Amino acid sequence: MLWPLITLLATVAATLAIGWIVDQVLQRIAAGHPGAPVWPLLRGCRIPLQLAIVAALLLAANPLKRIFHLKNDNGAHHAILLLLLASLGWLTVRVVAALLEALLSRYETVTDDPARVQRVHTQISMLRRVVSAVIVVVTIAVMLLTFAAMRTIGASLLASAGIIGIVAGIAAQSTLGNFFAGLQIAFGDTVRIGDTVVVDGQQGTVEEITLSYLVVRLWDYRRLIVPVSYFVNRPFENWTRRHPGLLAAVLPHLDHTTPVDDLRTALRNRLDHNPLWDGAEWALHVTDTTPSTIVVRATMTARTPDDAAQLRFDIREQLIAYLRDEHPESLPRLRTTD
Repeated sequence: MLWPLITLLATVAATLAIGWIVDQVLQRIAAGHPGAPVWPLLRGCRIPLQLAIVAALLLAANPLKRIFHLKNDNGAHHAILLLLLASLGWLTVRVVAALLEALLSRYETVTDDPARVQRVHTQISMLRRVVSAVIVVVTIAVMLLTFAAMRTIGASLLASAGIIGIVAGIAAQSTLGNFFAGLQIAFGDTVRIGDTVVVDGQQGTVEEITLSYLVVRLWDYRRLIVPVSYFVNRPFENWTRRHPGLLAAVLPHLDHTTPVDDLRTALRNRLDHNPLWDGAEWALHVTDTTPSTIVVRATMTARTPDDAAQLRFDIREQLIAYLRDEHPESLPRLRTTD
């Protein structure tokens, strides 16, 4: 009785010691390579690693049979085997996720193109979900195959696989459609995480892309959940697909006596003092006239859609203030006499 108990305690102690040693080694490597994100991410694999180690040691030493005087330890042996398989699958998912996240972080340090970073971010995020799903399915399948009953009915399952496949295909047509649509979005570069899109007249930023749905964060922080198949089957606006910059426009309606040249000079002066303007393009033109007003369009570029929106607000307010203070006769008015 004493020796099996010592073996069990030694197994637990060895598991804790190995987990601690591995964590310390990874921590030291991470401190020596602060630019490599893979080592801190691998530290998150400590728990599944310890579970795999303790399960493997218990299978090898088998102290439970002698401690609990089990005549037939097939049940305990099988439970430990299932724990080992599950922990190995969990460990594999964690390692793959850490490697992919490290790959993305590394790519962000070697490129200055935000469009490429967003595309790679979307592809790696989708790839991680697909690989994790495959690992989980394979792990569950291997665990089920350890049951004798599953091996016995394997032949009948294979014989009916064609019918089951047809039925499952019909029942999961929408799910499979979203799955392949998600892969098409990830590797087709139509929409990426961080893109500014307009869906059904609502503008927002793509926050998350999964295998079945896409999350768009709207300007008021609401979340719009859209099936990924929507972005394959219907048109939508992507304002940042090629370049995150955007052209902002202000359309004030002014009186016919407005000094357009002075207003153009005022616009340029205010753009020069506004950090949201990227300095690429700007213009001011009279685009239309009505019996009582003229329509002036002031355009300017910004680095991101958010900057463009805020720049549009600032310039509209500043131009109206300029006309009010310097040329009040330029503001539109209702004439009641000739």
